[in-house]
Amino acid sequence: MAFVLSVIADPAAPAVDPSLVASLFGSVKAGEMRLLAEGGAWEAPMETAPGAETLAGLRQRAGDAPLDINVVSAENRRKKLLIADMDSTVIQQECIDELAEHAGKRAEISAITEQAMRGDLDFEEALKARVGMLADLPETVLAQTFEERIALTPGARALVWTMNADGAVTALVSGGFTYFTERVAGAAGFHHHQANTLFIRDGRLTGAVAEPILGREAKREALMRLSAENGVAPEDTLAVGDGANDLSMLEAAGLGVAFHAKPAVADAAHARIDHGDLTALLYLQGVPQSAFVE
Repeated sequence: MAFVLSVIADPAAPAVDPSLVASLFGSVKAGEMRLLAEGGAWEAPMETAPGAETLAGLRQRAGDAPLDINVVSAENRRKKLLIADMDSTVIQQECIDELAEHAGKRAEISAITEQAMRGDLDFEEALKARVGMLADLPETVLAQTFEERIALTPGARALVWTMNADGAVTALVSGGFTYFTERVAGAAGFHHHQANTLFIRDGRLTGAVAEPILGREAKREALMRLSAENGVAPEDTLAVGDGANDLSMLEAAGLGVAFHAKPAVADAAHARIDHGDLTALLYLQGVPQSAFVE
């Protein structure tokens, strides 16, 4: 099996010295370098995949340069199904933490969110505890939070629109809430979305969420279900996320990408993006910037 060594820069950072990039490829005797984006993304073929130590050495050699260095299979690079986490992946925020601001409990709820995303707490119990702290908030805070506090991650639209244009199926899957996935999916262009449902009574949040709670296993099941429904082989799927509840879908996907993720998630994923934006997922598939749909 042939492989591709991928080097992707952070588009928001200062330009990277091309000689540094060339030296990275040269140090592992990669093939002819291909430019995907001027000053932003490069790749080269490799007959065999470098080991974990070699890859870690390349990342260390890059030093302070904002470069994401990964190795992917040269086969089945253009994926036919994208499954993406929402909070801190497709959007830059954690919706429940932003809602907590209205309840005056951001510190407490954010601390639980952080522990859950690291995998230190059971996701379902952590979600119940956090939603319980939102009891009696007026329903209007949902709209206020979305309009004032939620922003797409740079590159989200380019990623989704480009894959849609290429005929892929795209889905937003979240352990958060349908109020937000519906609107974020629409803003980014996803075909499908799924999440948990907040209970509301008399115009106020009850502090409860519908069960069964959709968490880690539900994300993996969404990937498998949408694969089967659309005739997509597992190796033709792409999943991206940042937290412990994304691990199962990242492991099940043909390419599982940890995006600005917790260390345990980044270490377990097939590829990791620590510096770049979501267009990095297009570069990992070999899509040049000139083919992006904006």
